[in-house]
Amino acid sequence: MKIVSLLPSATEIVCALGLEKDLVAITHECDFPPSISHLPVITASRISHETMTSSEIDHAVRSQLDGHGSIYDLDTELLERLGPDLLLTQELCDVCAVSYKQVEKAARMYVADSTVVSLEPNTIDGIFETIKTVGDLTEVPEKAAEVIEILRSRLDRVKKRSHNECHPTVFMLEWLEPPFAPGHWVPEQVEIAGGHCLLGETGQRSETTTFKAILESNPEVMALIPCGYYVSDILRQLEQQEFPVDWQQIEAVKTENVWALDATKYFSRPGPRVVDGVEILAKILHPKIFGQPEPHEAVRIERKMLRFSN
Repeated sequence: MKIVSLLPSATEIVCALGLEKDLVAITHECDFPPSISHLPVITASRISHETMTSSEIDHAVRSQLDGHGSIYDLDTELLERLGPDLLLTQELCDVCAVSYKQVEKAARMYVADSTVVSLEPNTIDGIFETIKTVGDLTEVPEKAAEVIEILRSRLDRVKKRSHNECHPTVFMLEWLEPPFAPGHWVPEQVEIAGGHCLLGETGQRSETTTFKAILESNPEVMALIPCGYYVSDILRQLEQQEFPVDWQQIEAVKTENVWALDATKYFSRPGPRVVDGVEILAKILHPKIFGQPEPHEAVRIERKMLRFSN
């Protein structure tokens, strides 16, 4: 079976199922596992995370989508040449990947015999169901069941060990400006890790919030997980980002319990590594039980690293 993955999470799922050899093309954002780096890239972004601020990216995305355009390009010539049997895509978010309508139209025009499957998880159970779906489509249901069982056991282990601990309040900042409150599976990750998620609800979309609402929620712990960002991206953005001066009164800021985490690896993508994200959060929330996070897992943001303005 020839598989084209139009989602980094789908690429990770396919590889977790032992089907890396069946992948014939991936997206420009697919970077895990490293062994897939040689594969043809079939998408491109019109927006550069590397050169724009959070506010500029937000404006560019809204401008494109409000005009019913797309922020991604799909290489239809490559698609036709590859002639895939299976196209894995999504309808959840036009910001996250090539839109479903764009893929469906391209499939009709260039690879009419291909099966186009939209993966739509909103919760951790939904992610596991997605793994099962891909396993069924690729005729490896037993492997999918094995992967899911291992992931569930890891979550259960974290949940049991943190269950009787005091659960600190946690705010997961999914975008810097405008600020976004967490949605989908992220609040669930926090709860399993032994925290109480503020301003977000499992299974619901991530929504814009306000700096004032975050201040009033007064989280004990704050995690910076701008969608699609690595820690290095966050640190670069913080050099330009200004927060309200009264944010200095937030408990997490006062106690320097603000953390930058790789959103791309552990929170933005609905794939197996969301479980890694839970385990890293557990280290931040309950270091006496789980140990301190490793430097490659999370970076503590000292107060002096944050800029404040009136």
